[in-house]
Order: sequence, then C-alpha cells, then structure tokens
Amino acid sequence: MINKYILKILFFSIILINQSLRSQEKTEKNTIVKFLSFNILHGKTMKGNFDLDLIAKVIVDTDPDFVALQEVDYKTNRSNKYDLVTELGWRTKMAPIFGRAMHYNDGEYGEGILSKHTFLSTRNIPLPFTPGDEPRAALEITAVLPSKDTISFIGTHLDHLVHETNRIMQAKAINQVFSPQRYPTVLAGDLNAEPHSETMKILENLWETSYNQLHPQQTFPSDNPSKKIDYILFYPRHYWKVLERKVICDILASDHCAYLVTLQIID
Repeated sequence: MINKYILKILFFSIILINQSLRSQEKTEKNTIVKFLSFNILHGKTMKGNFDLDLIAKVIVDTDPDFVALQEVDYKTNRSNKYDLVTELGWRTKMAPIFGRAMHYNDGEYGEGILSKHTFLSTRNIPLPFTPGDEPRAALEITAVLPSKDTISFIGTHLDHLVHETNRIMQAKAINQVFSPQRYPTVLAGDLNAEPHSETMKILENLWETSYNQLHPQQTFPSDNPSKKIDYILFYPRHYWKVLERKVICDILASDHCAYLVTLQIID
C-alpha cells in the first residue's frame, strides 16, 4: 500500500511539474512589441526649420519596434529635397521604407515606416478618394520578430476634410483589403477621425482599439491637445494585449503628439 501511495504521489507530481513547465514556456514566448504613430508635418518643426535630429529624438527616446510616419515628403522642394524617411532611419538606426500617396512639389508625398526588424515583404495600397481631393495610401510591411513571430504593420493617413466622405471610403477599403490577413496585424496612423465617428465605427468592426474609449488621450495639437485623431489598432483581437499607451507631446518636433502603444502577443 505504501509503495502504491508513493507511486501515485510521484505520478501526480510529475504531471504538475510538466504543467508548470508548459505554462512557463508559454509565458516566455509572450512577446512584447512597441508601436509608435507620428505625424511629422513633412519634416518641418514648429520652429519653422528642418531639424530632423529633433524629430528623430522623439522616436529614439520612445524606443519603438515599429514607427508609422505620416506627412512624409520624398525629395520635395518644400522639404529641401530630403528623403525624410531615409534620413530618419539613419538617425534612429531603423530600417526605412516610403510609400507614395501622390506626386507633389517636384517630389512625392505619403507614408513612411521605420522598423527595428528587416522586411519580409512590403506593399503600398492606394486608398479611394473623391476626384479633386488629396490621394491617400496605406503602407504595409511584414516582419519576423526575434521571437520568430511574424506580424504585419500598416501605416496610413486618412483624409483631413471636415466631411467624412473620403474617410469612410478609405476605412471601408482598409477593412476589405486587410481583413484576410495571413499574419496578426497592427494598423497605425493619423486617421483624422475622432472616437465614435462613423469612420472609427467602421474600422472598429474589424480592428480592436488600443485607447481607453471612456477616457481617450488627446493627440492634437501638440501644444494643447484637444482631440484624439492618432491611433493604433490591432487584429485579430485575441492575439494582442495592451500593456501601455502613452501620448508624447513635443511642442517643437511636430504639431501632432506621437502615440506609443506597447502590445503583448498572447497567442
């Protein structure tokens, strides 16, 4: 009887140890990723100059894994012919990529992404707009994290006009294009839409929001934020957990605050 009793204790002890090890292994695999959205006003600081080190410092100080940049110029006259995303990539030691929304001012204008991780693939999706209004785009990269998790990251900048016509079309297009995603995805950008707007309702049919819907942190303007228009959203909902959200308002670097969200992969 004693031997059988001891064997039972050993048997259940082994089961408990195995369960504990599996739980510990899952915890160790949970990956934390930091995402930043930052509208950089085509590189022109609020001092009126092109102090790219000032803009880069906001990024470096937040230490993100991925950055979505809006109002990015590529070799336009107004931005002193800078390739802004490449310049910022060099200053932040991150991999840069530019996605054109339109030709502008003897150069190009659109989205930028900075990444600590190399790109597995990239694509730039033109978004619908009313003829005569400003074109918009959604720039996507896919990357493999050191944890071996593969994720996609999208940066976009929706229409700025008072009426929502273009934003609604663009939100619907984003949902349609990116809903059949192969990998877990994060969407970031200046959406020019406030919480509870029709644009955000459409996006939130698919995407989970990272902000506190009861007490959203305001992101614009940077000197006295009065409304939230900068966002980070994610999909699928069950794959990510929000650990921290932070608004960084540098009144010189841009007219927008940067929006930083730390997510954990909980798959």
